[in-house]
Amino acid sequence: MTTQRPYLPQHNEIELFQCAASNQLPVLLKGPTGCGKTRFVEHMAEQLSRPLYTIACHDDLTAADLVGRHLIGAEGTYWQDGPLTRAVREGAICYLDEVVEARKDTTVVLHPLSDHRRQLPIERTGERLQAHPDFMLVISYNPGYQNLMKGLKPSTRQRFVAMSFDYPDAEHEIVIVCQESGLEKHTVSTLVALGNDLRRLKDHDLEEAASTRLLIYCALMIKSGTPALQACRACLAQPLTDDSETLAAIDRLICSYF
Repeated sequence: MTTQRPYLPQHNEIELFQCAASNQLPVLLKGPTGCGKTRFVEHMAEQLSRPLYTIACHDDLTAADLVGRHLIGAEGTYWQDGPLTRAVREGAICYLDEVVEARKDTTVVLHPLSDHRRQLPIERTGERLQAHPDFMLVISYNPGYQNLMKGLKPSTRQRFVAMSFDYPDAEHEIVIVCQESGLEKHTVSTLVALGNDLRRLKDHDLEEAASTRLLIYCALMIKSGTPALQACRACLAQPLTDDSETLAAIDRLICSYF
């Protein structure tokens, strides 16, 4: 298994995840985009020495994409397991990122895996697959994107041990951005302060906040020789909005820091 870069815990999420894993319980991660949910799951898969299957959910994701389908090959029709089925058989962690983006008829297949049964019925083959003892189901979503059309049903939410994530406090975020980019601490501290100011615009002029991921991208660009002002515009302004007035306001904020 590939060694992942370090993960800096914010609270007691590592202990909670380990406890859920030892009790064969599924886990739900809630938090904004780019706050470290995926990195955390990668870190825990490494810590537990389990394979990891990551699925980026979207509107066109079908149950067959998760479970598997019959295909036609040179010797005729054959069955091919999907990533969820492979994880169930192998004892891996199956991580569904932004699960609310998937169709509701797709997420229903998770229900018998996320309660005491720990089973995956495969309708097309008639198999009722019992999960490997090490199998673990992990899903995530961003509560800020929830609306009447896209939300996680209570009948699904209440099957999971839930953990809430947010952007790290400034001290932790400085350490993370320095670790990930190799940029010197003074400039990173300025970037993090700018990021926190941008987050205060959330729900006013911005739909989504400046993420830790974007701060890392910006730091990498600066480390590679891009002038700080240009890097901030490319990584912290343009990805957040297309509105010209909001871009101008962000640019003024960036100029006050760099």
